[in-house]
Amino acid sequence: MTKSTTARQGDAVRRTANNAFEAWEKRTALMKPQSSAESAANDAKTSRLKPLRLEKERQDALQALLNPAAVPQKRPASKRVIAN
Repeated sequence: MTKSTTARQGDAVRRTANNAFEAWEKRTALMKPQSSAESAANDAKTSRLKPLRLEKERQDALQALLNPAAVPQKRPASKRVIAN
């Protein structure tokens, strides 16, 4: 007994969908370890740099208290002019 054209088309669609899903799963499985490694490296960098940043901010605040004239003034925001 042979399959009808509709049944064969349905099987082809199902195979295509399954192949796409399997390819997605493979890519995901390959990317998870890489993503985890990048995240761990970023966390390590953050934990190393955060104390340095906080110390620099503390030093800058102390310097601003001791020498207020040395603190650069912020420029006023420029106004937008819309020409008609």
